[in-house]
Amino acid sequence: MTPEAPPEPARLAATPAGVRLCALDAIADGAARNFVLEMRAGRFHGFVVRRGEAVSGYVDRCPHMGLPLAQRLDDYLTPDGTLIACDWHGALFAIDSGQCVGGPCMGQRLTAWPVAVRDGEIVTA
Repeated sequence: MTPEAPPEPARLAATPAGVRLCALDAIADGAARNFVLEMRAGRFHGFVVRRGEAVSGYVDRCPHMGLPLAQRLDDYLTPDGTLIACDWHGALFAIDSGQCVGGPCMGQRLTAWPVAVRDGEIVTA
């Protein structure tokens, strides 16, 4: 008899406010970075896009199929850096709103992950 594998942690859609993620400078201007947060209730997968001093955060799940957007670590943006792209089915999303602007999920949007910059640090809001 083989032992059963432990169950996968629940995949969470939100995080508490005030969690320090990283220094703003840890994400290059015009780039994105993946974050996985382990919490008692489960695991949260999200990403942050930096544009100058502003940041936008989203849950790492495409509304079309429920898959993470990037197939390669931190690779969330189109080559010109103007849109968020889902590697699986080509959906495109506006960085500032998460609204789908092209592909199979028109009219839908990414789930926002509230983040902010405080004293040079990116934190959950």
